[in-house]
Amino acid sequence: MTNPLEDQPARRLACEDCGTEFGCNLSGPCWCNDEAFRMPMPVDGGDCLCPDCLRKLAGRLADAGAA
Repeated sequence: MTNPLEDQPARRLACEDCGTEFGCNLSGPCWCNDEAFRMPMPVDGGDCLCPDCLRKLAGRLADAGAA
């Protein structure tokens, strides 16, 4: 059986929060694999966040948990 994600080209996305364009590689290493913070895959029709927005969200959630 083959993995259908293996043959997918890298996607160009616009960040859900700020609109910055960034790449997403479903068939290979993606920048988000190296991040300590993980978000669930969007299920409401949304899409991914850019590296800066993901890191800002992680910081806000960490600050909220420390309060």
